[in-house]
Amino acid sequence: MNNEIIIEKKSLLDSVKPSKAIVKLAVPATLALLAKAVYNIVDTAYIGMLDSDIALAAVGVTLPLLLIMVSVENIFAAGAAVLAGRQLGANEQERANTTVTTIVSLSFVIGILLCVGGIIFMEPLLRSFGASEVVLPLAKDYAFWMFIAALMNLPAQSLNCAARAESSVKISSIAVITGAVLNVILDPVFMFSWGMNMGVAGASLATTISQFVTFAILLWFFLSGRSNIKVKLRYFKPNIYLIRTVTFIGIPTAVIQICLAVATSLTNIAAKSMPDSDLIIAAYGVVQRLMLIGCYVVMGLMQGYQPIASYSFGAKNEERFHESVAFSLKASLLLTIIVEVIYIVFSKPLIMIFNRNPLVISYGIKLLISQVALYPAFGLCYMMTITFQTIGSSKFGLFLSLIRQGIFYVPFIITLPKLLGVSGIYFAQPAADVLTILVCVLSVKYMKKIASQNMAQLLI
Repeated sequence: MNNEIIIEKKSLLDSVKPSKAIVKLAVPATLALLAKAVYNIVDTAYIGMLDSDIALAAVGVTLPLLLIMVSVENIFAAGAAVLAGRQLGANEQERANTTVTTIVSLSFVIGILLCVGGIIFMEPLLRSFGASEVVLPLAKDYAFWMFIAALMNLPAQSLNCAARAESSVKISSIAVITGAVLNVILDPVFMFSWGMNMGVAGASLATTISQFVTFAILLWFFLSGRSNIKVKLRYFKPNIYLIRTVTFIGIPTAVIQICLAVATSLTNIAAKSMPDSDLIIAAYGVVQRLMLIGCYVVMGLMQGYQPIASYSFGAKNEERFHESVAFSLKASLLLTIIVEVIYIVFSKPLIMIFNRNPLVISYGIKLLISQVALYPAFGLCYMMTITFQTIGSSKFGLFLSLIRQGIFYVPFIITLPKLLGVSGIYFAQPAADVLTILVCVLSVKYMKKIASQNMAQLLI
């Protein structure tokens, strides 16, 4: 039975039409990621029920911390997924086993360091991300359990990416969706007076428990022998070359999250100097969590695209690789346009799900529209970053990962609010997106050239 499943997975990676294979992998991956978005959306919605703008702002200032931790996860998880995918494409099963086992094991160590370091430096971190004296106590309550979750989040994400690399998207979806459903159930139990009455800390604790369950399901899958890639002690072989290769591949994806964390922090700091600062930060926190849904839609597509592209690259199947690229490029642009239209048309009711304060709603509507005004820039930039990772051109992938929320957004968010007030916050993202689209369009031809060159050399 296991052999039949493995053959079916291999067929999906190397012979099924690329567009069909990508969709087959992307649909469950997207559903799983949207379920993951429930972690943040449900937390924010339940916290909105506390009728406290301060509580909502507290969750908003913890978002950069969450994004930083996700970025660290992605360094190892995305890097291991691409490398293991190439190795499977080149029929190097033992090396794929070693890659995944080693990276998952190292993720445990990194998770411990993040947890301990985060708790020790929690207060200065939150202050630097825009927490006021009023917001800080509740922000600390929420952030504490976020750092506890890091113990299992890092290895869970590595296992999740390994499952995607071998096209085992079903177990990945089951693990994430189970955690999301559990989070919806536990949130009110821990938060409200009829339960444990823990407030914002209860929301964070519920999420942490749910994420531990997700990890347990993924670990069971790999230890039970049902996976193609094997996670066993004998494959734990840490070496500088492996760690360096995985890190270089994974950094571009991680940098996207780091830049987003920096951008969020700078936006909170810009808002802090304005009238209604806590209300603007609360609205921005809601908007950023809504943006996670759009982000996860694109990421789901990329999780379908990346295994096919990596496998084709490792197998030197240039035609299949370029078909995968062309389909994913068109699909990412289409999906981001759909997200843009939905968020603009339904901006008011979406914000009102989380807060009924008229000022928060007003700021939230304008912030949401500004964030998605040129949202295809995100889909295009993310897709090309993943592609440059896959073809072994991590340096250019790193450059692309820096541009949208880093190189372009940072100067705008620093200068425009000083010149235009809150309108400067609204204009910063569209201005950055115009430049992002221009750079990405100019890079398409270069991407095709590097892919052909590196495939001939088979950089694994």
